[in-house]
Amino acid sequence: MYEPTQLRTFLAVAQTLSFTRAAHRLGVRQSTVSQHVRRLEDAVGRALFARDTHGVELTEDGEAMLGFARTILAAHERAAAFFTGTRLRGRLRFGVSEDFVLTRLPEVLESFRREHPEVDLELTVGLSGTLHEKLAAGRLDLVLAKRRGGDTHGRLVWHSTLTWIGAPRLRLDPDRPVPLIVFPPPGITRARALEALQEHGRAWRVVCTSASLSGLIAAARAGLGVMAHTRGLIPPGLVPVPARAGLPELGDVDFVLLHGRPAAAGGAAQEAADALAAAILAGGDRLHAAAAGP
Repeated sequence: MYEPTQLRTFLAVAQTLSFTRAAHRLGVRQSTVSQHVRRLEDAVGRALFARDTHGVELTEDGEAMLGFARTILAAHERAAAFFTGTRLRGRLRFGVSEDFVLTRLPEVLESFRREHPEVDLELTVGLSGTLHEKLAAGRLDLVLAKRRGGDTHGRLVWHSTLTWIGAPRLRLDPDRPVPLIVFPPPGITRARALEALQEHGRAWRVVCTSASLSGLIAAARAGLGVMAHTRGLIPPGLVPVPARAGLPELGDVDFVLLHGRPAAAGGAAQEAADALAAAILAGGDRLHAAAAGP
């Protein structure tokens, strides 16, 4: 009843909230994306997206279709693997940005390991800038991280915006330097924050530096200062800084999948990287959600 190709297109639009960005991710024309969504909506008999001049949003039925689409595509992939007799093997070195530590990415990885038990998955969590460097050096096979400003490479998983966040009771003195909580270089979010403040002519001082997202969150919850963070991934206990604080806008941010050089990855690792990339793209909407508590 529901074509896998149409479901993959639906997930791409749902995760990027843009027909244009979905087309870029899938490598097809925007008209093809619109056609797939229209045919799926005809099959469902419900509108899955609300579209206007401001953008694209999921309807309630669209939200419900997310889970069904993931389940149908997962079953489709399992059936294909069973009847073709293919079993992925080898070592896969996967790097993921600190941003996803508190999301439901572990559920996606757990499902992948269950489906491909003979793949030796090595996980590296770090700063996006560091992961880019390791990928270029051939030390990683696949990376899920933020894309540097102006870059166009990588397969788009999620488009969002950056915002300033801090403790709910935090108040900034406009006559004093902005207290910053930042990742160390080469953190992409750090670079964006400093550039925005410099362009805005706003003085700043670093009050906390940590390579761990947990460390930054702890400092922010303690009220030490503000940090730049992805709007869709704001940790519990922290809130966006009000506009009246006068902080400059930080712009958009893209999270992308990047593959290592085929020669470095090798055949088995390349196949495993392709499979994990497909699983992440299929479950990309889970990356917006916080991980379940204990």
